[in-house]
Amino acid sequence: MASDAVYHASIFEPTVDELTMLKRLEMGELVSLTDAIKRHLSGRLLEWGMVGKTYEGNFMITDLGRQQVRRSAP
Repeated sequence: MASDAVYHASIFEPTVDELTMLKRLEMGELVSLTDAIKRHLSGRLLEWGMVGKTYEGNFMITDLGRQQVRRSAP
């Protein structure tokens, strides 16, 4: 019997591209759906709640995303 549940590892470890996108969003860069497609915005960021959408349809960083950026800073 197939399951439609999405598997989540217990810890989120961002890829370099995901971390770069989170940092751009944290600095206030507006990312539209078209930009997100061009820059390969990871669906994992949405699934894990690190990125959300504004009413205008742009992507924005959430508090969870900001925590991830701070955690990964040297």
